[in-house]
Amino acid sequence: MAQELILAVIVSFDTFLASVAYRAGKIRIPILSAVVICFLSSLFLAVSLIFSDFLSRIIPIGVCEIAGFIILTSIGIITMLKSFFRALVRRLSQRGELSLRPKSSGIVIKLYLDDTAADFDCSKTLSAQEAAALALAGSLDSVATGLSCGYNEINPAISAVFAFIAGFAAIILGGLAGKRAAGTNHDFSWLGGAALIAFAVYEFIR
Repeated sequence: MAQELILAVIVSFDTFLASVAYRAGKIRIPILSAVVICFLSSLFLAVSLIFSDFLSRIIPIGVCEIAGFIILTSIGIITMLKSFFRALVRRLSQRGELSLRPKSSGIVIKLYLDDTAADFDCSKTLSAQEAAALALAGSLDSVATGLSCGYNEINPAISAVFAFIAGFAAIILGGLAGKRAAGTNHDFSWLGGAALIAFAVYEFIR
């Protein structure tokens, strides 16, 4: 069960960072919305693990291992670059060198630039529908991680349960950390990318 637990923690890292951003922005995540986020994240992970296990039966394990390493590393690098891009956009915007027009931006772009953009109605409370949109936008890590690990005989059901529990814990801990982060303008989403890369290396050399 160690692999399933580690996998759940890795997948819930983005949830933790999003929760930090929401709490820092004084946006509340009700229990129902937390359930939606955790359920969808664990569902995507389980489905991707099942699909990956199916692929591993028709594709050589060596190919799966290399492909899994490349996928996870690529997602990790993209996540770190996204963090850098967000920081650059914020800096240019604050200097008046860049004009952002949120109302004319697509939802994907909004969520890309700002985790708290899922609060569409600016009610300072994340509804179940808004939570679903946030979970769907952030599902790439869960899917990529699941597809990259299915060949390791990881139990999808146990992983999903652990991911659900870890997600809830991430939201609670993220909320506590968000209190301290309130008022700061730092983007720590690059840590999620670093965690994915570390996990990819761990799985590859294990």
